[in-house]
Amino acid sequence: MRNGKRRAGTARNRAETGVGALALLVLPVLLPACANPEAGGAGETGVTSETGAPSFAVDPGWPREMPDLWIMGSVTGVFVDASDHVWVTHLPETLTPEETSAVQDPPIGTCCAPAPVVIEFDADGNVVQGWGDPATQDVSEFPRNAHGIFVDHNDYVWIGTYRHHRVMKFTRSGDLVMTIGRYDENAGSDDPELLGGPAGIWVDPEDNEVFIADGYRNRRVVVFDGETGAYLRHWGAYGEPPDDAYEYDYGGRASDSEPPRQFSTVHGLAGSNDGLIYVADRRGNRIQVFDQEGAFQAEKIVAPLTRASGSAFVVAFSPDPEQRWLYLADGTNHKVWILRRSDLEIVGEFGRGGRQLGQFLRPHGMSVDSRGNIYVGEASTGRRIQRFTPR
Repeated sequence: MRNGKRRAGTARNRAETGVGALALLVLPVLLPACANPEAGGAGETGVTSETGAPSFAVDPGWPREMPDLWIMGSVTGVFVDASDHVWVTHLPETLTPEETSAVQDPPIGTCCAPAPVVIEFDADGNVVQGWGDPATQDVSEFPRNAHGIFVDHNDYVWIGTYRHHRVMKFTRSGDLVMTIGRYDENAGSDDPELLGGPAGIWVDPEDNEVFIADGYRNRRVVVFDGETGAYLRHWGAYGEPPDDAYEYDYGGRASDSEPPRQFSTVHGLAGSNDGLIYVADRRGNRIQVFDQEGAFQAEKIVAPLTRASGSAFVVAFSPDPEQRWLYLADGTNHKVWILRRSDLEIVGEFGRGGRQLGQFLRPHGMSVDSRGNIYVGEASTGRRIQRFTPR
């Protein structure tokens, strides 16, 4: 049973921050940005207007070179822990023989080798450790096709496996503690035991509840007990029951189209200090906000004409106690949107498509450290993580 005092405090804080009126905004960033934040797809580059929102510059020296000829495949998760260490999951299976020539049989070149599935960096960008090896471990022991990562208040590391229907809980050194869901089993969005395609995770430090964005096959947010793995509750878009049979013409959307009534791809989520859950519905091009029981609070559509994979991949907050700014990674328009959390107005953006420093190819994982640095990991052929420092 959730603490009643916590719920009362949540409602009070929500009123103080004005979340009930949520919208989106565009911030002044000193990196290239689309001039029209509501346009779908790429636009002219420029700098946004004066809103008081933060601006960022890419850090060319972060991270440092990894050991043992390691190279990352598509980055699927990024999380900064309480010590400002940066945890990354990636997909070694996306690397080509040319990229991993040193481990081919026989070797076809001198570099490189796939990094472990999970990599921990310190704040300076040095590798602390890595674990998870598809070549030597059984699938029951490591997060195959890892997607999403979270280090909780007890130092446990939670990792989703979007293709294989599991969320796995590990010690910091990679020992498996618990698995929620079962490998390659899925029974739809209303099943209390099995998962669909878990993509993002957040653990509440107050009551140790685990919130999962179960969105690659299912259409829900689902909550479990972090100690026992027991099912607690779930909900769909607008706090309504999920409907796996629901159909919507995502490719035929117009600027005035009604948004879908069901989640499309529940891809990322995060809990705020005032007790709200922010959900990135990727192909739905939106953020939806709920209380922790699943009651709908607000919605913001971002770049509504974005098609393909959509605009809303992952959300993160600024580190100030009020968490004034909300960041949204957009893996189709290849940028990070900056929103004012109180009303969800877009106040800025940074990044654009490309392979140069400060540009993105499919930003897919994102997290923020205690100093306000933003870490963005790129999937597809981006295959890197970059740090952006506040100016």
